[in-house]
Amino acid sequence: MTPTVGRIVHYTNLGDKDGKYPPQVIAAIITKVEERAMTVGEEECDHIVSLKAFYPTGFFDMPDVEFTYAPAGSELARGRWTWPERS
Repeated sequence: MTPTVGRIVHYTNLGDKDGKYPPQVIAAIITKVEERAMTVGEEECDHIVSLKAFYPTGFFDMPDVEFTYAPAGSELARGRWTWPERS
């Protein structure tokens, strides 16, 4: 799928270094799309997006977030966004 402004996605946050707060899957809305071809690890990415992430404690703007095919919440998805699973 092609990311577009207004689409709802999943963002896996980084958590903290000491493990007190593990990574979480957060709902987010795409607020900007920039076409930029790049390779992240073994994955190829055509777009970088900006997100508005919706935490229970408030909203956060996340500029320049990379896409991942890894499942939301996984170690490989930390700091990246992915499409929600279809049910």
